[in-house]
Amino acid sequence: MKVIGKNIPRVDALGKVTGRAVYADDIKIPGMLYGKVVRTKYPHARILSVDVSKAKALPGVYAVLTAKDIPGSNRVGVAITKDQPIIADDKVRYMGDAVALIAARDMKTAEKAARLVEVQYEPLPVVVDQEEALSPNAPKIHEKGNLICHHKVRKGNIEHGFKEADIIVERLFKTQMIEHSYIEPESVVAEPLEDGGVRVTGCMQNIYTTRRVLSAVLNLPLHKIECVQTHIGGSFGGKDDSMNIIASRAALLALKTNRPVKITYTREESMIDSYKRHPYKLYYKIGLKKDGSICAMEIKIFANGGAYASMSEFVTWRSVVQATGPYRVPNVSTDIYAAYTNLNYTGAMRGFGSPQIILANETLMDECAQLLGIDPYTFRKKNLFVTGDTTATGQVLPGYVSINDVVDAVVRASDYLNKWRMYKERQGEPAVKKRGIGLACSYRGVSLGAEGADFGSCVVNLQEDGTATLSIGITDMGQGARTAQAQFVSELLGLTLDRIKVLEINTSRSPDSGPTVASRGTLIAGNAIKDACSKIRKTLERVATDFVGASQEFVFEDNMIINPGTKESVPIERVIRECVKRKLPLSEAGFYAAPYTNWHEEEGQGLAYFTYVYGANIAEVEVDTETGKVEVLKVWSAHEVGRAINPEGVKGQIYGGVAMGLGLGLIEEFEFKDAVPQTINFDEYLIPTSMDVPEVVPIIVENPDPVGPFGAKSVGEPANELAAPAILNAIFNATGKRITETPANLEVVLLGKKLKK
Repeated sequence: MKVIGKNIPRVDALGKVTGRAVYADDIKIPGMLYGKVVRTKYPHARILSVDVSKAKALPGVYAVLTAKDIPGSNRVGVAITKDQPIIADDKVRYMGDAVALIAARDMKTAEKAARLVEVQYEPLPVVVDQEEALSPNAPKIHEKGNLICHHKVRKGNIEHGFKEADIIVERLFKTQMIEHSYIEPESVVAEPLEDGGVRVTGCMQNIYTTRRVLSAVLNLPLHKIECVQTHIGGSFGGKDDSMNIIASRAALLALKTNRPVKITYTREESMIDSYKRHPYKLYYKIGLKKDGSICAMEIKIFANGGAYASMSEFVTWRSVVQATGPYRVPNVSTDIYAAYTNLNYTGAMRGFGSPQIILANETLMDECAQLLGIDPYTFRKKNLFVTGDTTATGQVLPGYVSINDVVDAVVRASDYLNKWRMYKERQGEPAVKKRGIGLACSYRGVSLGAEGADFGSCVVNLQEDGTATLSIGITDMGQGARTAQAQFVSELLGLTLDRIKVLEINTSRSPDSGPTVASRGTLIAGNAIKDACSKIRKTLERVATDFVGASQEFVFEDNMIINPGTKESVPIERVIRECVKRKLPLSEAGFYAAPYTNWHEEEGQGLAYFTYVYGANIAEVEVDTETGKVEVLKVWSAHEVGRAINPEGVKGQIYGGVAMGLGLGLIEEFEFKDAVPQTINFDEYLIPTSMDVPEVVPIIVENPDPVGPFGAKSVGEPANELAAPAILNAIFNATGKRITETPANLEVVLLGKKLKK
C-alpha cells in the first residue's frame, strides 16, 4: 500500500501551527451579542421565583430569558432519559444549573445584568455519595427517585462457583471524579436565519446530536437547523452532551433578539457547568482455585451519575459488559447501579466506563497472584482469553484473540519478570526511595455495539482537475481523524494527499455518520469511504479502458490509472474529464452498517460487540517512602489496533492516553465541599505536566481485522485505560502497600487513605 500504514503528516497541521485554524471563539459577526448564563447559588433547591426586571432594564441588555421562554421541550438528554433542563424551572440540582440567560452588547454588560437577576430559593438537603443516594431515606433529586439505571450480567452458577473456590477475596475500590481538562473552553455562535431557523457554529463533538436537541428545544423542524463544526481544542468526550445544552442556550437568545449571539465559557464556568467522569465504588469478590484458575466473580458497582442521567445508562452498560476483564470466568454475577446526586452530572469521557473497572480488576488480579504465591504475569497467563473463548456475556470472541500477544510484548520489552522479582526482594530494605514495576491488561469492545444502531455515511466528489473532496460526519477533535480519512481516499483512488480536501462538518451538507465516540471513527469512516470510492473506481475503470486497455484490476496511484498488464497509464484528471463528457457520475455516497449485535437486559447476556481490541501496559515507578511521592519512570504500552492506518498517529494516541491515565492514577480529582465545586481552575485542579509524564514506549501490535477498513480497528480510548492500574501495581511491588483508591496522591501512598478536607 502506498499511503495506508505510512507516517503521514496531519492534513490540518499547518493551519493549527500558524494560527490560521478557526476556533469557535475566533468568530466575530457584525452586530453580535454576548450571552451569559446565570447560575444557581445552591446545589439543591426549589425555585420559588425569578425576577429579571432589573436585568432587563439595564442599558445594553437585549434579552433576559427564563424557563418559561423556551418554545419547545425543556427536558433533554442524549441517551435514554430526557431529564436535564436547558434553564431550570422547578428545581436546581447542581451548581452548574442555569436559572436565566442574558444577551447583551458586551460581556461586561452581560455580567452586570447577571448580578441583577433575583431568584428566591428554598434550599434542600444535598446528597453526594452514590451509594447513600440509593438508601430509602435519601433526599430525592428527581421525582422518580435517585436510581438512574441498573444493568446486570449473569453467567453460570455463582454459588456453585464459590463453593469450588479454595481462596475467596473481597475488596472495595474507589475511583474519583475527573475533569476532561480540554484546553479550549466551550464556545458557540448562534445566528438567526431568514427562514426562521438558526445556524449554530462551535466546538460541538457530535453535531447531529446537537441538531436533534435544538429541534426539540426550539420546536423547529430539523431542516431549519444548521450546525457547523469549527476546529476543536480537545474534547475527550467532554464536548458531547454539554455542548447540546450550550448550543440550545445560544440559539434561544439568537432567535429572541434576532441577532447573532456568542457564548464562550471562562475556565471557571466550564468546570462548574460541565460533566465529568463517573466516580465509582466497586465491590469485587473473586473465587480462586489452588491451581491458579478463577472459578467465580461477583461484582457490585455504584456509579455517581450526578444531577442528570446524561450518558450514565450507556457508560455503565459498557462497564458491566467488561467488568470481569479479559479472563475466563465460568461463574459471574455483576450488577451496576447509577445514582443521581447533587454533584456535576457525569457522562462520556475517554474510556467510557472502562478505566474504573479495569483499575479495580487489574489491581485485584495482582493481589490474587500474591495470595497464590505466583508472579502476576504467570497468574494472568493462566486465565487470559484465547481464541474461541466465551466472555461473561456469553459471546464467543470473534476472530483471533491477541490479548496474550500484547501482554507478552510489554513483558519482553520491559524485562518485567526480572525487575518484578528484584524489586519485590528489596521491599523490606530501609531505602528511602524504592522502585517497582506493575502490569495491567484489558480488552475492549469496538464501536457502539449493542448500545445503539451503528452506521456511517459519506460523500466523495471528484473534481475535473483531478482533486477530490470528502464530506463525512466523523469529527476530528485533535486525534487525527481527517488525516486518516484523507489516507483512505488517497489509497483507494490513487490521489496524492495534496489533492484531497476533507470538508468541515455541517449538518446541511455532510451526511450523518453517527457520534464520534467509542473509538469508532476510523473503522466506521473508513468502511463508508471504501464504499463510496469503490463506486467511483468502477466508473473510472470503465472509461480508463479506452485509454490504457482492459484489465482485471487497474492500479490507482500517484494521480495515475495504470494497466498492470500493458504497463500503460493515464492521468486520472484526463479520465475524469472524459467521464464529465459522457455524463457519468463522479460523486458517490458511501454507507456502512456495523455487523449485528444484541443484548438481553434481563439475562445480562448477548453479542455485545462485533469485534474487540486488546492492550497491556507496564509501568516502572520510584516511590519516596518519606513523602509518598510517586515518580513514574517509564511506561511500556502495547495495543493491538487491527492495522495502524497512520503509525505516528497511533503513537500519539498512546502517548496522550498514558498521560491521562497517569492523571487518573496519581494526581487528578475534581473536589467538592457540600456539593459545591472547589477545583474550578488549573491552579487547584492538577493535571500531569511535561515534568510528570515519563518516557513512553509505544508498541503497536497489528492483527488486521476482516471487519475493519484495511484491517483497522481502534486505539483512542484503549490507550487511556491501563496506565493507572499498572502504576498502582508498581507501587505495591515497590512498597508492599496495596492501593485501592485513586488518586494515589501523597497522603494515600504514605498513609493509605485520603485526608478529609
